[in-house]
Order: sequence, then C-alpha cells, then structure tokens
Amino acid sequence: MKKLSVLFTSLLTVFALAACGQGVKVKLNPNVPNPYKVKAENIDKPKAGKKFMTGAEQTEKYLPLLKGKRIGMVVNPTSIIGNVTVVDSILKRGVNIVKIFGPEHGFRGDASAGVSVDDAVDTKTGIKAISLYGKHSTPTKEDLADVDIMIFDIQDVGVRFYTYMNTLQHVMEACARDGKEVMILDRPNPNGFYIDGPVLDPKYKSGIGLQPIPIVHGLTLGEYAQMLNGEGWLKDKMKCKITVIKNANYTHDMPYVLPVKPSPNLNTQQSILLYPTTCLFEGTYLNHGRGTQYPFTIVGAPYLKGKFAFSFTPKSIKGMSETPLFMNEVCYGLDLRNYDVSNFRKTKMLNLSWIMELYKASPRKEDFFNNKLSAEVGTIEARIGVGNFRQQIIDGVSEKEIRASWEPGLSQYKQMRKKYLLYP
Repeated sequence: MKKLSVLFTSLLTVFALAACGQGVKVKLNPNVPNPYKVKAENIDKPKAGKKFMTGAEQTEKYLPLLKGKRIGMVVNPTSIIGNVTVVDSILKRGVNIVKIFGPEHGFRGDASAGVSVDDAVDTKTGIKAISLYGKHSTPTKEDLADVDIMIFDIQDVGVRFYTYMNTLQHVMEACARDGKEVMILDRPNPNGFYIDGPVLDPKYKSGIGLQPIPIVHGLTLGEYAQMLNGEGWLKDKMKCKITVIKNANYTHDMPYVLPVKPSPNLNTQQSILLYPTTCLFEGTYLNHGRGTQYPFTIVGAPYLKGKFAFSFTPKSIKGMSETPLFMNEVCYGLDLRNYDVSNFRKTKMLNLSWIMELYKASPRKEDFFNNKLSAEVGTIEARIGVGNFRQQIIDGVSEKEIRASWEPGLSQYKQMRKKYLLYP
C-alpha cells in the first residue's frame, strides 16, 4: 500500500514541478492602455443541489462489473477519485490491473506536447505501461492479449484538436477488433456549454482531428464514444462494446473547474477556456505562450514590436516546451490572462477577433501562416479544419461572412449530436 501512495504522490509531483519552472519575463507599459486587461469575473460557481460525481467516483456502479477480470487502464494524472489516482483506488479494492496505457504526455503527464513516449514498467506498481503516443497509437493484439476489459478514464477539454479523444477512438478500434469491451468513466467537458467552429473537412484529417466535428463539439467522451459507434466512424465501420459510467447530476451548461490540469500546457482554468480559440495560433508564426508559465493565454512575436505594448520572452521549460518558437527573444502581442472568459458563455462563440487583429497588425503578412519557418508552427488548416480560412483572414473577410461559410455543416452537426447525448 505504501508503494501505491508513492505512485499517487509522484503523479501530482510531476505536475507541480512543471508549474514551478522559470520561463517568462513580462512587462507592461503603464502609459499604453491594453484593451484585453479587463476585469475578470472568473468562473460561475455550480449552483446548490444534488451532489455532482464523476464516473470514476461512483465505484459502486462499476467495481462489480470488474470482478474476476483482467483490466487494462487508459489513464493519466487526471484519472483521480478525490485526491487519489483511480489506479491506486481500485487496486486497493482488489481489482486486477494488468496493464496501464498512456496517451500524449505519457502516463505520468511529464512528456512535452508532441514528444514520443516509450513503453516502460511503472516502478511504483510493477505494472507494464504501454505508450499510445510513440511507436503506435492503437493497442496491438499483443497489448490486449491478457486484457479482458479496458477502462478509459481521462479528462478531456471538449476541443477537436485535443488528442485524447483520438486516443479513445484508437482504443475502441483495437477493442472492437479483438472483441474486448471498453468501459468509459465519464468526466465533464469544461467547454461543453457551447458548440462552434467549422466541421472538419476530411481533406484535413490529421493526428489533431480525425472526425467531422466542429472545433468545440459539446460532448463528453462518453457521448463521443457513442457517436463513434453510431456514425460508423471506427475503422471498417466496426462497433465497439462500450459501457459508460455517467457523471452524476451533471449538465452540459454546468461550470466545471478541473481539479488537476489536463496536460502540462493547460495549467490554468483560464487557459482551458481560451484554448479552443488560442490554439489556432499553433498554425501561425506567433508564439502562443509556450516557453512561459502562461501557455494559450498570451500571444506575440518579435516582429510586432511597436504594435503592442505587452511583451514576454519564451524560455526552454522542461516538460512543457523545450524549444518554443522565438526562444529567448522578446515577443510583443496580446495578454489574455485577465480576459473575461465568461464572454464565451454569453456569446457561445470562439473569438476570431484576435487572429484577425494580429494579422492586420503584422508587418510580415507573408509569414503569418507560413509553417515552413519553424518546426514549432503547424498548418492553420489542420487546426481550423477547413481550407478557406487562411485566405479569408488574408482578404479581410468579416467574421460574419466567415461564420456563414461554416454552414450548413455546423447546424447539421448540432442536430446529429442530439442522438448521442447522455446529459441535458
């Protein structure tokens, strides 16, 4: 039991260490007003009522289903029951966990974004840990040979380009192939209160977008698993046997503050709510806070000097971003750390004004979307999911016109989504 406690402590320590790194120098010119430094209202508190519980917390609903079975678990540091890892919790209850599978960032969450993770044996428990973000993203027949049922328990953030939902698909495909069941311990979607963005054009399918859903999809992973089955999106239109342990007393509109950061660079609730919008900057020649303690909440570049008062200097931070764009260079741009994120609840829309403003202000417009300038820059098409957005920004198309181009796909998705909802 002492070893299991050490496991839990180690998992949380990894995230704590990542949050303590030094890596940002921020200065504001007090004589120049910053329109984005507005008063933050933070997040609405959940209303009083019946007790909310995640799927993992309702052990009485799933432990009886695991008796006598060999369990594989797809988990990371967000897989907790209270302040204890779900691995630790159910091991103590005699559950036979034979393998642990880790997604992007690894089982312990200490690998940087996009970095391949190797298989290993967890030194704390002796359980074999298989990486699903390294040599292969789909469990092999060998991986599942001694597994009777796979438990998937990972906190998602409700955004198409967040890779954990792709991990779920790969796990379901492997289990469907081998006749294994997947049990999903559902968790809330912190961005579940709205649906927005263009539906992914299959032409731009990639590791950060596999299915024709909008950027903000309005689903929990349990609901998305039902959609994968129902829409025939698994490989060869296979169907996977799934059991979803639902969140108790949850609605999509319910505000949810994550108890553990879901990945190293989503380290605040502010970043999680800005992420659907600011991750688009991964497809631009701009630093979006990587190499600082404020990823996805600040954006800038050296060539914007004189255009914006706010500045920051990206540094190498182990476990977060070792080689950030414009490392050790002063970047100028937008500070969104105090942006009033309750605006997303009011508008139910992504904020396109920031990317439009930064493009307009850029003296290097020919480089703005140029992903050949740095390995740290991806294509805007893979992130936005359609092929005309780049030209729309270049041509100065209005936001209203851009949004109109997302139809009828977005409305059709909203209607289709209703078939798979587990929560109001």
